Amino acid sequence: MSNSNRSLTHEQFILTAIEAITTEKSALALLIEQIDDRFAQACDTILECKGRVVVTGMGKSGLIGRKIAATFASTGTPSFFMHPGEAGHGDLGMVVKGDVLIAISNSGESDEIRTLLPVVKRLGIPLISISRDKRGMLPHAADIALTLGHSQEACPLNLAPTSSTTATLALGDALAVALVHARNFTSEDFALSHPAGALGRQLLTRVEDLMHTRLENLPVIDEQAPLRTALFTMTNGRLGMTVVTDEAQKVVGVFTDGDLRRSLEKEIDLDTTMGKIMTRNPRHVSKTMRASDALSVMNENAIGQLLVMDENAHLEAIITVHDLLNAGVK
Repeated sequence: MSNSNRSLTHEQFILTAIEAITTEKSALALLIEQIDDRFAQACDTILECKGRVVVTGMGKSGLIGRKIAATFASTGTPSFFMHPGEAGHGDLGMVVKGDVLIAISNSGESDEIRTLLPVVKRLGIPLISISRDKRGMLPHAADIALTLGHSQEACPLNLAPTSSTTATLALGDALAVALVHARNFTSEDFALSHPAGALGRQLLTRVEDLMHTRLENLPVIDEQAPLRTALFTMTNGRLGMTVVTDEAQKVVGVFTDGDLRRSLEKEIDLDTTMGKIMTRNPRHVSKTMRASDALSVMNENAIGQLLVMDENAHLEAIITVHDLLNAGVK
C-alpha cells in the first residue's frame, strides 16, 4: 500500500500496537487458567519418551511448531518438526514406535493432521494435541488434549492467527522449561548443542584449549636462584613473569614485573635469591576450568597471567589475558 493510502497517524500506530499487545497479553492470561494436570501428564509422557518428540502443524501452527521443536532439541529433548502435508506422502516414515507426537491446530480440525491419525494410532504413538478448546477432531483423538482457551485474535478482523500463535508458543516454551527442570539440564548441556555460537564458546572453551603447554619454553626458576638469573629468565619467557619452584619442582611462588620494580626501588642486591623476594601463593587454576571463569579470576585480581597447576602443585602451563581475549572469551 502506498503512503498516499495511509490512514493512520503515528500516534494511532502506537495506540494500535499497544492494543494488539494488550490483546495478546489477555490471551496469555487465559492460557494460565488452562494449565492443569493435563500439562503435567504431557510432561510425564515426554520424559518417558524413548524416541523423539515429533511436532506437526499446518500453516501458522506449523511455523510455531518448528520453533517449539527447535527449543526442545536445544534443551535436552530430542525433537524435530514434521510437515503434515509431506507426512502424508512419505515423511510419516520418520515417526517410529517410541516417539511422541505433538499436533497443533487452533481449531482442532486440521485435515492434513486428520489423515495421519490412523497410522499414529496403529503405531501406538502417544498423541498430545494443542488447540483452542476440547472441541474438534484432534483433541478428541488425542491421549492428552492441551488447550489455549478461546481468546480473541489481535488481528482487527479476528482472523489472522496472532494471539493464538503467541499462546501456543508460550505453551511450548512452558513445556520445554518444565522439562529442563525435570532433566536437571545444565548450561554445559546447552552448550553442547550450540558449539558454533558465542554462548557455546563461552561455556565449552576450557583453559586447556588456550594455555601455553610447552613447559620447556615456560619461564621457570629455582627458589635458590639469584635475581640476576631471574631477569634473564623473565626476558626470554616474554610473559612478564617467572615461576618459582622448589627442589621437588613444586610451585612456591612467582616473580613478576611488579615484583621487579619493587625490588629495584628497595635497591635489592642482584644476588638475592628468589625465595626472599618472590610473591608466594600465586593465583592459579586447573586446566579443566572454563576459560571465561579464568578471565574472571584475572579481572578480579587485576593480573595478566594465571598459572595452570595440577593437584600436586606442579606447573602444567601458563595462560594470559591476551590468550583469552584473542580467543573471544568474555
